[in-house]
This record gives sequence, structure tokens and C-alpha cells, in this order.
Amino acid sequence: MDANNTDTRIRHNSFAEFYPFYLSEHSHRTCRRLHFLGSTLSLVCLGMLLVSGKPQYLAYGLLCGYGCAWLGHFGFEKNKPASFKRPLYSFMGDWVMYKDMWTRKIAF
Repeated sequence: MDANNTDTRIRHNSFAEFYPFYLSEHSHRTCRRLHFLGSTLSLVCLGMLLVSGKPQYLAYGLLCGYGCAWLGHFGFEKNKPASFKRPLYSFMGDWVMYKDMWTRKIAF
């Protein structure tokens, strides 16, 4: 297999190897913005869970996070979310990309 091929069968031996692939799966600005929105809403829901103790906020947080991300992928990026391929690295990638957007390493 070509080393430059981003085929989903490529094995990433570390998160550092995976993250550039993850970013390539989020090249559409609207997809990134939807991820940012979903992550922010998920954090709000986590805060509400901690303040209220109501477990439904966990479900709301997951719905916000994944709903926005999947809308971005299926509606704008026209690809399958990376979470289907590498769930742990994708979860980590979401939060690193979120931080990178806050710090302007990645365009918002």
C-alpha cells in the first residue's frame, strides 16, 4: 500500500501519527465548526450534569457532540466520522482539534 494513501486500513501506531489523518478528515470549515459547537455544547451538558446531578445531561451531551459531528461529516465533509474507524484516537482528536481551534492553530 502506498505510504501516502489515507485509506482507512492504514494502521496508526500512535496518536501523533493519527492526528494528521484525523485533520484531513475534517478539512471542510463547516464540519470543524460543527465539531466545535458540539464539543462546546457537550461541555455545557457536562457542567449541567455536575450541577444538577440529573443523568439525562449525559445523554444530552452525547447527542450534542455526536449529532453535530455527524451532521458535519455526512452533510459537509461527505465522509464517515473517524470515530467509526478509531474510536479512542478520534475522541482524543476531537479535543485536541477543539483546543487547536481555541488557540488558533487551526482555522475556525
